[in-house]
Amino acid sequence: MGRTKRRVGVALLTGAVLTGAGVIGGTAMAAGANTTAQASAPAMLLDSISPANGATVGVAMPISVVFTDAVAPSARAGIERHLKVTTSRPVTGAWHWFSAKRVDWRPVGYWVPGTKVTLDAQLKGVADGHGRLGTHEYKHAFTIGADFEAFVSAPGHTMKVTRNGKVIRTMPIDAGSPQFPSWDGTMAVIDKQREVRMTSCSVGITCNPNNPNFYDITLPWDVHLTYSGTYVHYSTGDPFPGHSYGSHGCVHLSYANAEWYYNQVKVGDPLTITGSPRGKAAGDNGYADYNLSWSQWLAGSATGAHTA
Repeated sequence: MGRTKRRVGVALLTGAVLTGAGVIGGTAMAAGANTTAQASAPAMLLDSISPANGATVGVAMPISVVFTDAVAPSARAGIERHLKVTTSRPVTGAWHWFSAKRVDWRPVGYWVPGTKVTLDAQLKGVADGHGRLGTHEYKHAFTIGADFEAFVSAPGHTMKVTRNGKVIRTMPIDAGSPQFPSWDGTMAVIDKQREVRMTSCSVGITCNPNNPNFYDITLPWDVHLTYSGTYVHYSTGDPFPGHSYGSHGCVHLSYANAEWYYNQVKVGDPLTITGSPRGKAAGDNGYADYNLSWSQWLAGSATGAHTA
């Protein structure tokens, strides 16, 4: 099953003005002479910052900043330099632009549990290259929780769960079919919900009730992995997983195992699927940032790697 769903469980900043004094279109302006120009300049706005301020998240959670309007390539280095990442222990990482509106920061590897992280968005006076100017500053602090990971073998119909490197549970699963395979690769949990209505129409499979692939059903214990509609959950149509394909791309667990996983997992915990023919989920299809190699990650950075 699957359902298309956008950004849930993040700190929404839509409509908040982001900072203002200094640079417009990359040109420095003299203090005192630019008050009118700054006041008339369009504001650079943030749509969201993830994770939420004060959150405890998993080891694969990136810092994700989404702008309301596009940032010009010429302005991205300046933006990166004003998005200050500080950590309680040395961490080497980098920003990566997935699009003109979304930029993520992640370490080379997973975070170390217990690390305290702060993003200080010092965007006051910073331009986006399209005439917009920041007019405010934001700070988000969060903590990396326990190393809780899941590993799914699609052909083996199993899901192994580890905590701090130790296997604590192995469960039977069903993944996607040859016609509707699951994504491969690592996806960090976006959010989770006790129940989710899942429809074949919302993910582009079919809107025709007479089609054998049509579904419109509300299911429990839903852990959200991709914006394109991948979940780990229980399915009434596949109550005893472990022997077949079973889904349209999601990972099915038994009711008891789905409830257990739901109660254990947190935002940012990684789940890695192997053996599916679909290929890896795109890095910005949720928080699949670790599906990019480090060299691929740096290729999308304007300022390169640095140690926080």
